Amino acid sequence: MGRVNCLIFTVLVTLSFSRVGHAQFGTGTPVNATPLENGPPPIRDLKGVWTRIRPEGEFYSNSTWTPDPPRVTAWGEEQLANSKNSNAGGFTLAETNDPVLTRCYPPGVPRVYFHPYPFEIVYTDTQMIILYEYDHTIRRVFTDGRDHPEDPIALWLGNSIGHWQNNTTFIVTTVGIDERTWIDRSGYQHSSQLKVTEIFHRIDNLNLEVNITMEDPIALAEPWVAETLYYRLAPAHWELSEISCSGDYLDFSEFENFLEGGEN
Repeated sequence: MGRVNCLIFTVLVTLSFSRVGHAQFGTGTPVNATPLENGPPPIRDLKGVWTRIRPEGEFYSNSTWTPDPPRVTAWGEEQLANSKNSNAGGFTLAETNDPVLTRCYPPGVPRVYFHPYPFEIVYTDTQMIILYEYDHTIRRVFTDGRDHPEDPIALWLGNSIGHWQNNTTFIVTTVGIDERTWIDRSGYQHSSQLKVTEIFHRIDNLNLEVNITMEDPIALAEPWVAETLYYRLAPAHWELSEISCSGDYLDFSEFENFLEGGEN
């Protein structure tokens, strides 16, 4: 059973990373789905299931934000040197200290965007709620006009507030992000002073772009401005599924044995 679960996980990741110019809508299933038609963007509306796409000629990475590394402080360089990421192949799954892999910690903001699974946006009167398919992660973006707390409690996804800049652009700022999370999958870390700004821009009825800026005076020598992320709206009534960081996913010896063709 362990090898079967590892195989399923490997196939899911392989399929998710194989997108070329079109969307793959995660592991969920459509219910009475009808084809979507493109057109003008709706007014102040981001609801629906979104999945990342890979436009031809645009930067696309599943591990970091820009083609060139960010400028970091001496503290940031020291933290990076202590990171043992397995994403680039420098360390095996048994050697890595990536907290998402070794402890099942939530990826945090903004790293959550690197998980190759869709997210769904829903609304209440006072919040925009983002439901990530990965590990049942729920994020609340408050839209009731509040300010960030002066001394926010550290949370895995931080304290997020948002507002509409215009009818198609929604801006979110997040602070108070737990320091145990990494900024990306390649090992860049952050302090308690990290501030993340996300700009959601609805291009049209089917397409969304997200621009992210990371500021941290302790870890980053200058703001780290990510390359634009692009998303496509899933068919109507698409249902998110479960991707859980648990079980054989964390059994490194078995996982590596399977990848190497060994026996349990």
